[in-house]
Amino acid sequence: MCRFIETICIRNGEPERLSWHNTRLNRTRKEVFNLDAEIDLTNNLNIPAEAKNGLFKCRVTYRETIEKVEFEPYSIRPVHSLRLENADDINYRYKYANREKLQELFSQRGNADDVLLVKNGFITDTSYANIIFRKGDKWFTPDTPLLRGTRRACYLKESKIEAIPIQPEMLSEFNEARIINAMISIEESPTIPMENIKW
Repeated sequence: MCRFIETICIRNGEPERLSWHNTRLNRTRKEVFNLDAEIDLTNNLNIPAEAKNGLFKCRVTYRETIEKVEFEPYSIRPVHSLRLENADDINYRYKYANREKLQELFSQRGNADDVLLVKNGFITDTSYANIIFRKGDKWFTPDTPLLRGTRRACYLKESKIEAIPIQPEMLSEFNEARIINAMISIEESPTIPMENIKW
């Protein structure tokens, strides 16, 4: 029985990009369960007093309806190196609660901080974030992500990043890499030197 999650950034008691999370949650419910009645997460986030100060991760677990809402303090994990890893067999079109296959790939990172997944010859994501690459003063992201993250979608709409096909042999064309997800912005992301991305 598949369950799905939304991970929402709570900054000083305020949820970020909630409309983007609503859109993805309801699209998943429509496509997986054929449900037209939409859920508004605004009505389901009772932010506790301890989460009103600082950075917190809100994890919403759902199927047809919302099953659980959890809050926990969050700090950005330092990621400065990536190991390229084949992920041809993985499907993460929806944000599944079960991350077992991603965890298996993460466990193969060796001395690197995380894995950078390659599916059908194209760069996708790290084990828990979308990836972006800088070339000069422009930022690019793979147009073949495993998961279309909410911050990624927001940045694309704002033209902060551009989606293009990226293969491993193209990595030398870029100046640096960073990771983004609901909890990590471009500005907050650790920098990953290109020479620190290896097979």
